[in-house]
Amino acid sequence: MPGWIRSYVRVVEGFNRRLGKVAMYLLYVIMGIMLFSSITKIAHIPALWTLEMAQFTLVAYYMLGAPWSLQGDTNVRMDLLYARRSEKGKAWWDAFTVLALMFYLAIMVYSAFDSTVYSFEYNERNPSAWRPYLWPIKVIITAGFFLMLLQATVLLIRDIATIRGEDI
Repeated sequence: MPGWIRSYVRVVEGFNRRLGKVAMYLLYVIMGIMLFSSITKIAHIPALWTLEMAQFTLVAYYMLGAPWSLQGDTNVRMDLLYARRSEKGKAWWDAFTVLALMFYLAIMVYSAFDSTVYSFEYNERNPSAWRPYLWPIKVIITAGFFLMLLQATVLLIRDIATIRGEDI
């Protein structure tokens, strides 16, 4: 594989790894929000923002951690037939499924970007008592899908290298 492809793989995987490690701490943020919510409810002064903020934080946790999960191959795999294949056979099957994933992610990036632009143009708000702006979470969703698409291209490159008998 050419040097620029190896650099691309290192940069994308390094970025997704670091971002995933930061995103995993968002669970503690969610726990803090829910603890604050419980305390305010016990004190009979419930905060309006806690449930939606916990939901938005969970979306950020999931979307920003997903590329790292994809990189670590921690996704669910049906290995009834997969486990019996050789390394090259697995790489061929993975390349095929990654192409399908890339098609799906490209559609999701396009749709998420379109939704984010709409949210900016119309100052879209959530129809609730708190009424938060939706563009921040939509930016995170778009970025998450884009980073997953980049990680999927890295997986495809790794599969092609395995099929060719090369190491990255």
